[in-house]
Amino acid sequence: MNRFTVPPSLDDIAELADAALEQIPPELSRMVRGVAIRVEDFPDEETCRDMELESPFDLLGLYVGTPFGQQSVAASRTHTDLIFLYRRPILDYWCDSGEDLPHIVRHVLIHEIGHHFGFSDEDMEALEAQADD
Repeated sequence: MNRFTVPPSLDDIAELADAALEQIPPELSRMVRGVAIRVEDFPDEETCRDMELESPFDLLGLYVGTPFGQQSVAASRTHTDLIFLYRRPILDYWCDSGEDLPHIVRHVLIHEIGHHFGFSDEDMEALEAQADD
């Protein structure tokens, strides 16, 4: 278990995300092969506006890109698929909830992948339980 004496940095959250990717169930990890993870402090203004967020603290993560099953060799790709993790909202949630930070990061990753691929909340809960085992 990680014990931080100062707020975790962008690099600390990225390390937790890399470790979390190794723990997610195989059916999810196959879907995100080659997807980059980027840790930012907050979502950018355009994302906040597009998602109609009341506060940048309202978004912990976001998957941006084309789902694996919908990618086409005929269609040109304009960007790399990314999973954004937003450090400050994650840390805020961590402080408020008292949950383990690595668990929160894994939870956000699983939910961003799951939402992007159309999984139900029940499916994602089952996948998280599987990752906990």
